[in-house]
Amino acid sequence: SRQSCQARLRSAEGMSLAEFLYPALQAYDFLHLHQHHGCRIQLGGHDPMGNIMSGYELVTWMTGTDVFGITVPLITSTTGDKLGKTAGNAVWLNRDKTSPFELYQFFVRQQDNVVEKYLKLFTFLPLEEIAHIMEMHAKEPEKWGPQKRLAAEVTKLVHGREGLESAKRCTKALYYSSVEALEDMSDQELQELFRQATSAELMLEPGMTVLDLCRKANAIPDGPSGYRKITDGGVSINGNRVTNPETVLILGQHILKNGVSLLRVGKKNYYIIKWLQL
Repeated sequence: SRQSCQARLRSAEGMSLAEFLYPALQAYDFLHLHQHHGCRIQLGGHDPMGNIMSGYELVTWMTGTDVFGITVPLITSTTGDKLGKTAGNAVWLNRDKTSPFELYQFFVRQQDNVVEKYLKLFTFLPLEEIAHIMEMHAKEPEKWGPQKRLAAEVTKLVHGREGLESAKRCTKALYYSSVEALEDMSDQELQELFRQATSAELMLEPGMTVLDLCRKANAIPDGPSGYRKITDGGVSINGNRVTNPETVLILGQHILKNGVSLLRVGKKNYYIIKWLQL
């Protein structure tokens, strides 16, 4: 009965069996949830409205009960692409998939033309307060006030106040090279912040140098090219660039009080060094 389905069936490309059956399967899913769990509302984006309608029709026909479908505006990326699993750009509520820091940064990066709508969609702030936030933003756009408030409210809603504090610590450590923030970070936060980073556990030996550290962590190649990597300014420890390969590692400077060093080689290669038996 769906016009979109009929058009696909008449087209040269046709329609796959999976696509053809999907509305029926989703409708039966709604019926099963209604009969076994008392579910009366199905929530989805604008695009699966036809499937939700199929469920509504099946449940009311089979049971005579009033059920409801609710659709919400689709959230798109800055390029206009739909956000979701299929597109590979989903923003997850599960911390293991999207950390509090990543969730916070996603909303901080939103453009001016959508931030007011997102404040209304994703927070419980009163409309009067949102209007005031936007007025202040018009006067001081360089402060990114609405984006920061949006990010804080959503992160706190999803991960609690501790999740928000974790996101702020990670932001300070990564973007402001804050040694204090790095020292306060847990192992979990370090792994979340530097997901692609290589981790290594090392013993601190007397007189150990920056060059020794880089080589033991396999962060630079052996020989003169690795040495030059340091002298050319391509290595930093805990956010501070080190250009002398023979610099001896110092507790409290190169090794933080939580027994960790964050080694960066180049722009994007991070190494998390955990020191044993300090």
